[in-house]
Amino acid sequence: MTHASTIPAPTTEEAAAGRRVRPVPRPRRLPTTAATALGLFAAARLTGCLALAALARGDGRQPLALLGRSWDSLWYLGIAAHGYGRTLHFRTVVQSDMAFFPLYPGLVRAVTTAAPLSGGAAGLLVSWTAAALAAYGIYLVGARVRGPAVATVLVLLWGLLPHSVVLSMAYTEPVLTALAAWSLHAVLTGRWVWAGTLAALAGLSRPNGFAVAAAVMTAAAHELWRGRGQGQGGPGRERGEERKVTHRLWTGIALAPLGWAGYVLWVGRRTGDPLGGYFTVQRLWGSRFDLGDGSLGFMRHLLLRGDRFVFPLTMVIVAAGVLLFALLLAERVPVPLVVYSGVLLLVVLGGSGFFASKPRFLLPAFPLLLPLAGALVRTARARPWHAALVVGALAGLSFAYGAYLVVFSRTPL
Repeated sequence: MTHASTIPAPTTEEAAAGRRVRPVPRPRRLPTTAATALGLFAAARLTGCLALAALARGDGRQPLALLGRSWDSLWYLGIAAHGYGRTLHFRTVVQSDMAFFPLYPGLVRAVTTAAPLSGGAAGLLVSWTAAALAAYGIYLVGARVRGPAVATVLVLLWGLLPHSVVLSMAYTEPVLTALAAWSLHAVLTGRWVWAGTLAALAGLSRPNGFAVAAAVMTAAAHELWRGRGQGQGGPGRERGEERKVTHRLWTGIALAPLGWAGYVLWVGRRTGDPLGGYFTVQRLWGSRFDLGDGSLGFMRHLLLRGDRFVFPLTMVIVAAGVLLFALLLAERVPVPLVVYSGVLLLVVLGGSGFFASKPRFLLPAFPLLLPLAGALVRTARARPWHAALVVGALAGLSFAYGAYLVVFSRTPL
């Protein structure tokens, strides 16, 4: 039913003439539930940053310097300032900056060119903006798949993951997640050119960014198979609303892998090995895809000899990711969400090197949180205090562990 306040009353002349009175368009505003989700996300990340700042100040360190210039951030800022060409040699490892994809340093360089900001400040501005866009994109995907209540909780859970401190750092995960969320939303709404374009940009952001292209191409293939040349417009369209497959779907398929493939080929050309050069660079860093053999060996070492606090918790988080993926399959969510999350999880399980970074690599896999978000919404409706305790516990873990990772841990993020 339309509220009377949204349609102006017809004048006597209009009513007498039998004219159709069109409602006056209302200004577009952010939906209340979306604003709530973004507010909760901002509050979670701000509180996490305050906890980190308090811990850093107590240790005599500068919080913004830690957020803007830690670990991989230094590599990205170096590329933004000087371009590619830096290589560090150690006993068994050769670290080349060509292991890092170009989109994030390109954005940082654009910001420093346009505004009087240092590299670290520009990196934080890019990451924080991308995190906000990612949160909104995640909300839209969640709302389309499971409704606004689950979408709001989904955004909150994403902001309270143990490694969510990375969303406040000069790192690439916020950029990848933003591009992935909006690309997946474009797929769900049948906007294939946008989906392919954003997937191509995601492929330029991180090595595992090809997961977005895989999701787009799989969804497009599913659409073609389902329609048999007379397909419906997209996974999000109403049943019975027929639409022929157009060039836009094929354009999306063609665009999706260009970013990732283009950079890999560029590195190959720079190194003299067009197809294998990038993978050689990664292997010299100690990173390779070996079907999990290296990770299993490392976990065997942890279980038999024990090690630092970060590594056992990493094992728990990765195991939780596997369980959440099984639950995601059981919930029968749209195909692109399953493929996207599955590829990211496969990279984490099958890749070796930098074991402690695996939870960070899972950070963009927000669809894995859909089963938890749905369960938490049901709990909140039946037992609100139980849900509040769960969220409080997650927040405490996120804030404390995130601050520990950045301020005290000597393990690369």
